[in-house]
Amino acid sequence: MSFKITFNGATKTYESPVKVLDIVGDSRDIVCAYVNNRVRELTYSFDYDATVVALSCKDRDAKQTYEASIRFLVAMAMKNLHPNTQIRFSYNVSRSIFMQVLDKSILVNSQMVAELEAEMKKIVEADYPLVRSVVSKEEAKKVFAKEGYQDKVDIIQYRPEKTCHLYECNGYINYMYNRMVPSTGYLRKWKLKYYHPGVVIQYPRVEMDGEIPPFEESPTFGKTLKRAHQWAVSTRFDSIVNINHRIEQDGPIDIITLGEQRHNRQLCELGELVEANKEEIRLICIAGPSSSGKTTFANRLRIELLSRGIDPIRISMDDYYLPKDQVPLDENGEPDLEAVDALDVKLFNENMAALISGETVDLPKFDFKLGHRVKGRTLSIPADQPIIIEGIHALNDRMTESIPQHQKFKIFIAPQAQINIDNHNPLSLTDLRLLRRIVRDYQFRGSSAIETLSMWASVRAGEFKWIYKTQEGANYVFNSFLPEELSVMKKYAMPLLQKIEVENPYFPVAERLIRMLKFFDDMPDEWVPCNSILREFIGGSCYADV
Repeated sequence: MSFKITFNGATKTYESPVKVLDIVGDSRDIVCAYVNNRVRELTYSFDYDATVVALSCKDRDAKQTYEASIRFLVAMAMKNLHPNTQIRFSYNVSRSIFMQVLDKSILVNSQMVAELEAEMKKIVEADYPLVRSVVSKEEAKKVFAKEGYQDKVDIIQYRPEKTCHLYECNGYINYMYNRMVPSTGYLRKWKLKYYHPGVVIQYPRVEMDGEIPPFEESPTFGKTLKRAHQWAVSTRFDSIVNINHRIEQDGPIDIITLGEQRHNRQLCELGELVEANKEEIRLICIAGPSSSGKTTFANRLRIELLSRGIDPIRISMDDYYLPKDQVPLDENGEPDLEAVDALDVKLFNENMAALISGETVDLPKFDFKLGHRVKGRTLSIPADQPIIIEGIHALNDRMTESIPQHQKFKIFIAPQAQINIDNHNPLSLTDLRLLRRIVRDYQFRGSSAIETLSMWASVRAGEFKWIYKTQEGANYVFNSFLPEELSVMKKYAMPLLQKIEVENPYFPVAERLIRMLKFFDDMPDEWVPCNSILREFIGGSCYADV
């Protein structure tokens, strides 16, 4: 039976099954492809009518394939060099992967990195095929146990499917929970860097048009990730298996209370820092990427400060948006609401300086239905009353350039999770926030998952341009991650993601998120406190009308 395939605007008829490679050609820049909008490996064989679109490292849905294949390459090279050594991957500074050597007897230094790099190049030059096979879960357990991967054996019990995928490459076997390139010869773009106490692996990024970004030190972000990792390991929240075990053994109340207590401890630390400098601090600036929990955090910080005799007021930067016809345009000619110049920078500076000087100020209020500002509160404050400002540009010094640095206390907030499926497969920090936003937008804004996903690329572009760099100037970084949140949000997010049909352009992202969530045990949310940051996304927050 014949079938038709459309590729690059041309349609051809075929009489027997074909592989994607047969359609897109052997260019090593192509790493996977859409087949009727589903991401498929280049070795995928099919015999039905389809439209095929080649994907390179410049494309959003190819990033996971290339990055997973790079981790496979690194793990294979390490296995060749140090057969009995366990390694763990995580995400790190400068949009990179970090490899930690778990065997303390192996010295990680520049020589070791040079040897690893040479072995990886050798494997790439050999162009070994990556051969996919489907086996039963029991067979996969046997294979992983033989390879010494107990972490992979443990996670399989939470896999809902009856089968498991394995990839074999010149005798090496692994599984990266993702689609892979056809052979090692496709993996030409990567860089290694010795970065004590491990190795940084850089790879092409979509936001860099498929190129590897220059390495950038981010000491504040790096310290935050280190603290998150240390806490996750010490409390056994560092992997899906450990989280599920804790839910099963300790129950939801212990898990929820533990996560909330960690937030309380951070709030206490913040309260002590502000209290120690309350004579100088006039502005408390809170910023972070989308779905970090800024609103709930600002309310809880206010309560923490009130308990110390400090009575801050809150001012929203959203009230300083310019009318839509005055907002600068992005590269597509659309209003760029993520840009700092979408706000009335001059007026905000003037108002903050006047308030701090003791003047009475007529604050604006942005009416989102009308699309412009209207008159808001008339306000004056005493000299000992700080102002909490919250918004994506709150740490941008342009917004508060009239205020001396020593009078500003800057807080960056974001969920910094250090969770792995297994040692070779870390969970994406960005996907966690995306799930939060999907659930929140549906709960409170009537938006479907498709609508949220359609805006995400623009949101991410704004974060890279305006937000992330401000973290390095922060006085404190608040980690808003909660260990129970993916188990709780699963029942909210799964139905929304499963509604997205295969034909939809956002199906590949939905499919990726579903593959992540399916491993988590469900957890009821009845014990989540009403003042929890998690309530900002799932509903039931006591701050909903504040």
